[in-house]
Amino acid sequence: MWSIISAAGWPIWPLIFGSIVALAIVFERIWALRKKELIPASLVADVCKTLPQFKDRQNLARLEAHSALGSLMAAGLSAFYKNEDIEAAMQEKSIGVQNRLEKHLDVLSMIASAAPLMGLLGTVIGMIEIFAVQGSGAQTPEAIAAGIAVALYNTAFGLIVAIPALVAYRLFKIRINNLLETMGKSLEPFEDLLKQAVNSRKPG
Repeated sequence: MWSIISAAGWPIWPLIFGSIVALAIVFERIWALRKKELIPASLVADVCKTLPQFKDRQNLARLEAHSALGSLMAAGLSAFYKNEDIEAAMQEKSIGVQNRLEKHLDVLSMIASAAPLMGLLGTVIGMIEIFAVQGSGAQTPEAIAAGIAVALYNTAFGLIVAIPALVAYRLFKIRINNLLETMGKSLEPFEDLLKQAVNSRKPG
C-alpha cells in the first residue's frame, strides 16, 4: 500500500487528508444525530404537565440545554411568557436547530465534490511526467504502461474517497429531514396547549 502511495506522487496526499476529515465527520455526525438524545420520548408530555414551572428562567435554561427538542420548546415558552409570537419564535429557533444538525455537512459535500477532481489532477500530472520523460529519452512500452497505471491510482483513490462521502452526505440529509419532521409532529400537543393558554388569557 505504501509503495502505491509513494508512486502516486504528491497529489494523493490531499486525498488522504480529505478521506481522514470525511471519516471524522461521518463518525461525529453519527454520534450527534442520535434520535433519543435529540428527541427524548417523554419530554413533551413532561413539559406539558409542568408548564407553570417554566416561568422560572433557570428551568427554562435547563430545558433549552436539554436537547434539540427542548430548545424548541424553550423558545415557545419564552415567547409565551413574554406575550410574543410563539410560532415565529419556534420557527426562528428551528433554523438554528437545523444548522446545528447540519454542522460540518458542507465540508463533507465539498470533499465529495473535490476528491474526483483532485484524483484527476494527480493523474494528469502523472501523465505529463511520463511523457516528459518519454520525450527526453526512449522508454519501453512496459515502462510507459506501468507509469500510466501509477498515474491512474490518483483517479481511483479520488473516486474511493468521493463515493462514500457523497453517500454519507445524502444519508445524513435524509436523516436530518426525518428528525426535523419527527420534532414537528412531537411538538403538536405542546403547541396546541400554548395556543389554548394564549386564548384563555385573552379578555372576553
